[in-house]
Amino acid sequence: MTIDITGLPPERIGFAISPLAELGLALHALSEPGHHPGLHGWATATAAALKPDLADRMHEAEFLWRHTFSDVFMPFAGIPGRDGGTGATLAEDLDLLDQLSDERFTSAALEFTCNLYTVKTPSPLHDPAMRARALELAANRGPRQVDFTRRLLDDPASVRAWLRRLLEDCDQAFFADTWRRTRVQLAADARHKAELLRRKGLAEAVQAVSAALSLDDGGNRIAIDKLSEGHTTALDPEPGAGLTFVPTSFGWPHLMVLHAPGWRPVIHYPVHGPELPSPASVELLKRRMEALAHPMRMRLCRNLARSPNTTGELAEQHGISAPEVSRHLAVLKRAGLLTTRRRGRYVLHQLDLTVVARLGSDFLEGVLR
Repeated sequence: MTIDITGLPPERIGFAISPLAELGLALHALSEPGHHPGLHGWATATAAALKPDLADRMHEAEFLWRHTFSDVFMPFAGIPGRDGGTGATLAEDLDLLDQLSDERFTSAALEFTCNLYTVKTPSPLHDPAMRARALELAANRGPRQVDFTRRLLDDPASVRAWLRRLLEDCDQAFFADTWRRTRVQLAADARHKAELLRRKGLAEAVQAVSAALSLDDGGNRIAIDKLSEGHTTALDPEPGAGLTFVPTSFGWPHLMVLHAPGWRPVIHYPVHGPELPSPASVELLKRRMEALAHPMRMRLCRNLARSPNTTGELAEQHGISAPEVSRHLAVLKRAGLLTTRRRGRYVLHQLDLTVVARLGSDFLEGVLR
């Protein structure tokens, strides 16, 4: 996924915190606790304390945040004529949500249907063919989604009021207290990254945000290492040229990029604590899985996991030539799966058990990123 920033003035790149975006990820963590093992305690305690009526209403709308992260949680990026600034409070963020046009709100709210996200399409509010398509896609998701889509297309104002009331009730029930605890860390992270951007430049700031981000040599394009594909530009005059980075304490392992056409790009990144591993690149993950998939390399790994071995020892044990063993070891080494050390005139190879043990988590984090 890439963001074109060619010629974008530095002052149009900023870091900000958003209570509404954080609420969206908190709701996601409640719906999908398996994605966020580090939040298990919080999710269990919060879910147990919910009143049944609120829990039912959250379940009714959870497709807005469970399997996708709707752009309705980042309305600051979709209002024409603004600089991408977020609200200081949840109420202010919700006021920004109210400023989105019905067309933009509807398009963002219907993301759960996997509708076309990377191209501009006619609004289903006015185009009969797009309305039929939206209902068809919603039907593939379930009856609740069909009912929501029909209500949204028939009366967007009432659905918008219903959603705002739900989010306000979530704030009163659990999020206000959570935000008081997390906003200090998020604000400190945003200030630190902004200062890094000012003093050392965008390349340093991007690397500090996540190892999954990189800036090309010309400083014209930011690449995000995700399995999903997409492209956007920070130069679109609507709603306003620029790029916003938003930290989250609930997001890991997700690294999300708002890249809807006509919206300001947003990189929603998890704040890294010392307990969180750096993400493995998608390319490195692919190399490691391919390296281990070969039958002979799997057999070699059995020996290499138990004790250090020389090339000659492995060749003798498996009845193959030393050059063939060397070729297999080179593949494993390029994938970062081996450690080597010299003992006299011999070189000993051993499987890096820590790296191999991380593969399952790396794979899960890679597909969730």
